[in-house]
Amino acid sequence: MNVRLVPLLLLLSSVPLAAQSPAPRRLEVPYRQVTLANGLTVILHRDASVPVVSVNVWYHVGSANERPGRTGFAHLFEHLMFEGSKNVPEGAFDTLLESAGGDNNGSTDNDRTNYYEDLPANALELALYLESDRMGFLLDTMSPERVNGQRDVVKNERRQSYENRPYGMASLELDRMLWPAGHPYSWPTIGEMADLTAASYDDVVAFFKKYYTPNNASLVIAGDIDLDRTQALVEKWFGILPAGPAVEPVAPPAAILTGVTRRTLTDRVQLPQLTLGWLTPRAYAPGDAALDIASSVLSGGKNSRLYKRLVYDMQIAQDVSAYQQSRPLGGSFIIEATARPGKSLAEIQNVIDEEIDRLRREPPDAREVQRAINQTEAAFYRSMERVGSYRGKADQLNAYFAAGGGPDYFAEDLARYTSLSPTDIQAAIRRWLPADRRVELIVEPEAAK
Repeated sequence: MNVRLVPLLLLLSSVPLAAQSPAPRRLEVPYRQVTLANGLTVILHRDASVPVVSVNVWYHVGSANERPGRTGFAHLFEHLMFEGSKNVPEGAFDTLLESAGGDNNGSTDNDRTNYYEDLPANALELALYLESDRMGFLLDTMSPERVNGQRDVVKNERRQSYENRPYGMASLELDRMLWPAGHPYSWPTIGEMADLTAASYDDVVAFFKKYYTPNNASLVIAGDIDLDRTQALVEKWFGILPAGPAVEPVAPPAAILTGVTRRTLTDRVQLPQLTLGWLTPRAYAPGDAALDIASSVLSGGKNSRLYKRLVYDMQIAQDVSAYQQSRPLGGSFIIEATARPGKSLAEIQNVIDEEIDRLRREPPDAREVQRAINQTEAAFYRSMERVGSYRGKADQLNAYFAAGGGPDYFAEDLARYTSLSPTDIQAAIRRWLPADRRVELIVEPEAAK
């Protein structure tokens, strides 16, 4: 085997260096961006690798645009937008798309609401028709009865996701601990139960008129499209819609942790759970990517520091996870661990504190950081392989546009991670994860009756 390799190595050594290592091509996702007269931003990207297209609409409104006492409206509208509009009867939205071989969905978070359709490229105009009709004519079929029906659906969803789910109320309490009263991240996207009950039909109509307008939306169409024809179709279906009022930016109060806050909840669970939380940089800000990698060093896989010690070696935790939650108005770093039967949360917390303090004193190994970067890079390219669904190229173009970096921010975003060094991770942990400024939430099993 070695004998056969020698001539090949000699041959390679005689090839000019430029031929051996061509300069890497810059990662680019070409796009066309236009703004209609009514303020709708349109972003078009051609990818003819497969004959499909994704239509992705972001309304730049989420629970952050709500106010105390009137929460849950953005998520309620995620439901109402599927209940029919002037020219699309209730139930027809899904039926029409399915008959064309497409599917669709939507989601709501703190800062945006999105809807998408993935379908064959020759059915593009159907998706544009459906989206334009509910953008412009949803209120034509809105009624108090329809609002009440979806309000009950959302309230039941909240019960399933929070009140009746093991450890479900912990995430709501954690947000209240991290963010000051009045901060839009202090209440849940799904809304408070009392607010959902109190919401009137007039409240809902006013919310739609303010936020679900062309000038408060961005439309991405990605896939096997002709750019000129697609732009003309967008003008046809959306150009007739009137602009709405200007939407004022969210101005949250300052969020600062000045000490350690500790609370204990009880729940109908069998095992105690510990959650630690810190306030961290907003999405794309310095330190955000480094904390993503730090979370992977701590809990990303069976060889990560916390998993190996708590779950595998000491066997005192059932599970452990760490993640950087990046959002436009601020971030948070969360570590969560569930104790094994008979094991104490105090012992688990000591191990977590030891590992974080070790990273404050000395940077992680280069191989730990590289492994985390490799995982991030692989996931990044996997998401770029498809144009549609959640977090495909269409959705990411919209996300980058909303963040202000320009729709084609792919290369810059990936470079935030690939350029990191172990000392960058250490610096971020020192700066953003202090031992004396954090929240500590414990969930204990209810006492047996």
